[in-house]
Amino acid sequence: MSEPPECRDEVCLTCSDRAVPARVVRLLEHGMAVVAGADGLAEASVALVTAVPGDTVLLHAGEAIAVLPDAEEPAGR
Repeated sequence: MSEPPECRDEVCLTCSDRAVPARVVRLLEHGMAVVAGADGLAEASVALVTAVPGDTVLLHAGEAIAVLPDAEEPAGR
């Protein structure tokens, strides 16, 4: 198992206690996805949520913990 990358920013998404939005670009195998966030593309787990490409998910420590509602979509999706 490899060591996590060093934190080089004020806030490390792996270590911090916050969640950030990211757009699902494409789904990968084993519950993973490529997501686009403020820092560019990254791989994240979407195993806990039902997400499809185009969805915006809330990421915490590399794990999607919620699918955010689309502003143009009616509630109750």
